[in-house]
Amino acid sequence: MINIDLRSREPIYEQLIDNIKQLIFSGILAPDEKLPSVRELASQLTINPNTIQKAYKELENMGYIYSARGRGNFVMPVDRNKGEVYGMELLNKMKELVREANYVGIPKKSILEMIDDIYNKSVNKEVQK
Repeated sequence: MINIDLRSREPIYEQLIDNIKQLIFSGILAPDEKLPSVRELASQLTINPNTIQKAYKELENMGYIYSARGRGNFVMPVDRNKGEVYGMELLNKMKELVREANYVGIPKKSILEMIDDIYNKSVNKEVQK
């Protein structure tokens, strides 16, 4: 369900955040579904509980999960329209970044190679799961 690459340069808590976000957006984690406790997940993944706690705190700050005192952490109900709106916001940010990259002289080829590289790494992550 959650895959962590201990050899990756990406911090483990960020990998956890990405994994849980993907599980939420793909519908594998249902709204109001309880997440594994910090200790359970730390034990399953053999990583430090503080790392899990940090990821859960970030996900809560981003609005993907909520915590109930003494009961645990739960998936925040997702508004399907929110995903579309978020996608449009991301595309607009990308447009601004591409324009700025062009202004500072980064070649189009470099931008396209970077996007292609990031996309391929993301797809490969999905295939490995």
